[in-house]
Amino acid sequence: MNLKASNTDAFIFSNGLRNYVLVLQSKNYYAMKSFLIILFFSLTAFSFVGQPDQILNTSLTITVRDEVGNTVSGAEVKLFKSEQDYLKEQNVVMEGTSDAKGLVKLKKMEAISYYVIVRKDDKDNSGGGEIIGKLEEGKFNKVTIVIQ
Repeated sequence: MNLKASNTDAFIFSNGLRNYVLVLQSKNYYAMKSFLIILFFSLTAFSFVGQPDQILNTSLTITVRDEVGNTVSGAEVKLFKSEQDYLKEQNVVMEGTSDAKGLVKLKKMEAISYYVIVRKDDKDNSGGGEIIGKLEEGKFNKVTIVIQ
């Protein structure tokens, strides 16, 4: 192959999934080089589509309310992965205390179902609302728990 050094360039790049080697010989060298740079960044950007790494963490916001619907601040919230841990109140995986608006915000959670205990003074959520359904992965999940 006969290549002129002044109008020839070799590009070697990778987008994480594939390696590319391009040899460029063109009369319009700078236009082609610009095109290849744009192509490289486009391929790199699209190589991350469908990757398992998620951008958003799975989170859960719990609103604690009393039997008449008022928000409850200062309620202790404990989450468990299994019914056995919930019944024995051991191996707490996440916990928090409701703020002035009755909210508990939990981040970086697994997208699974949780057993929950919410207590403040003599009120709790026993008799209903002990299981939070499977969280949606990479989403901001919300639930309301009533204590009485």
